[in-house]
Amino acid sequence: MTAREHRIGLRDGLALHVQERGEAGGGPPALLLHGFTGSVEAWGESLLDRLARGGRRVLAVDLLGHGRSDIPTDPARLAMEAQLDDLEEALDALAVGRAAWVGYSMGARLALGGAVLRPGRVAALVMESGSPGLASEGERRRRREADEALAVPLEAGDPDALTRFVDDWMALPLFGTQRRLPEDVLARERKRRLGNDPAGLAASLRGFGTGVQPSLWERLGEVRAPTLLLTGALDAKFEALAERMAARLPRAVRAPVPDAGHTVHLERPDAWLARVREFLAEASGA
Repeated sequence: MTAREHRIGLRDGLALHVQERGEAGGGPPALLLHGFTGSVEAWGESLLDRLARGGRRVLAVDLLGHGRSDIPTDPARLAMEAQLDDLEEALDALAVGRAAWVGYSMGARLALGGAVLRPGRVAALVMESGSPGLASEGERRRRREADEALAVPLEAGDPDALTRFVDDWMALPLFGTQRRLPEDVLARERKRRLGNDPAGLAASLRGFGTGVQPSLWERLGEVRAPTLLLTGALDAKFEALAERMAARLPRAVRAPVPDAGHTVHLERPDAWLARVREFLAEASGA
């Protein structure tokens, strides 16, 4: 399937890269939002093509600071409300009113922010390995300190800083189940992450880390969009978070995927696709 590339100018001169597949038909378009160190390519070309089959328009975004989108000079430009404004501008430019917002990890936090703060634009919500943020100021402060410690070396001008950062990031226990994947898949993941700009990743840590964003735990009851909480059954931390969220979200459906960890779309793409397509069809009445 041929992808259509868009570079969408924003209100302050920055631009978002959006990749589009499919045609309007089977319900609202799907707006895909990647995780930290991700990009449009992180979803996988095959998965995006298959999601678009059967008459669904798919819009995958490189969030600012990632992929082929621009990098703001002020990390505050990546605050949740500012990024939601960016996404609304992108939807307007592509003549889309409401979309099904599908986010992974960092992108899931932003998608949830859309459901709370821009409910008229969110027809359905898919959160893959997502959270509403950190509940207490103490937790947020500790996370800000940890993210600052990660951001500083990325800006030091060391040509090997990004390589060390990516290798350390991929070695985190959170991604331990990925080590079962074939070596060529992991090599592609590493190469893709290394394609990001160190300044963009530093800005993202400072501007939209979980230590910076406001907690949305107390606002989950405001979400009116049907919501799919998609997690890997081997990801104990985010399984527990999804259980807590499901108890507060009015229209939540839980979908633990067996034999998968944090990055379900990479580890079990067929299972991810089946659950997301079924949910979106039901949510749109298709």
